Amino acid sequence: MDKQNIPKKILHWYDNNKRSLPWRRKNTKKQHEYFTLVSEFMLQQTQVKTVIPFFNRFIKKFPNLKSLASADKNKVLKYWEGLGYYSRAKNLKKTANIIITEYRGSLPKNLEKLKTLPGIGEYTSRSILSIAHNQPYIPMDGNVERILKRVFLLKNKSQISKENLIEKKTFFSNSKRSSDYAQAIMEIGALICRPSLPICTSCPLTSHCKAYKKKDFEVVTNKKLNKTKYFEAKVYKHKNKYLLIKNKKFNFLKNLVIFPMNEINKEKFKLSIDKKINIRISNMNMKIIINENKNKIKIKNSFLLNKSNLSKFVLPSFTKKIFNSLSHLK
Repeated sequence: MDKQNIPKKILHWYDNNKRSLPWRRKNTKKQHEYFTLVSEFMLQQTQVKTVIPFFNRFIKKFPNLKSLASADKNKVLKYWEGLGYYSRAKNLKKTANIIITEYRGSLPKNLEKLKTLPGIGEYTSRSILSIAHNQPYIPMDGNVERILKRVFLLKNKSQISKENLIEKKTFFSNSKRSSDYAQAIMEIGALICRPSLPICTSCPLTSHCKAYKKKDFEVVTNKKLNKTKYFEAKVYKHKNKYLLIKNKKFNFLKNLVIFPMNEINKEKFKLSIDKKINIRISNMNMKIIINENKNKIKIKNSFLLNKSNLSKFVLPSFTKKIFNSLSHLK
């Protein structure tokens, strides 16, 4: 295997096929760092096509690190609204503040320092160092994993372990264009080496790929089992106002505004004649009974929100989905 040609092939493909993404626009060094930071936070657990409109709206409101660091937290959350996983927005603002106060407005160029910042772990730190600082890191996302599994035809549990994949990552070797190179590899995974129906005729790696030679494109994954849990949401409406609470009870919705809610057993869910909806959060399937109460309910730290103010209030997608399920909400 001629590893010297691999970076050349990948970068040649990238130069001719890369997507035009808003965070890739040519900017000053400071803007490039800032766009990379914001996009990497948004891309955590979210697809590129979903992120693009949110990124454009967010950058228009907070065009640089200083404007984000000085912004009101609720305003930041409002411009994040709809992306979900709101802890990312909170951590992004905290990180912006730290970069301004402790790093003179520049992203750290050291892996360990980056990982001390809120919301930045192993993957995001390497992405930032490669993309923003042109350092020779190749972040291990799902796209990179899939390419390696096909190139080496990795199938069993030990072969697809994180440790083995990291070892196999040396396949890519290095390039002086580290920023473009890391993005190029992930781009090939996203556009060419897709989970199903890979476009091998357009791939620069077919001559190195065992999956292509054997025509075996199945990708084995360590599947996370989706848990199914059952809940009852209590909906109280009075004169066009809805009772909501700031969640302190469930970790997966920590500090978000939700309808009062309790976990119930499967039997109670089955027997209920109330309206039922299903919402998926991360690896959890939530089956929810919508209990619409006509009598006023008393709950500590609750508040009434007027329907006319819904658009002005920062509400998680979870709460909006319950609102949308209410037959009388016109």
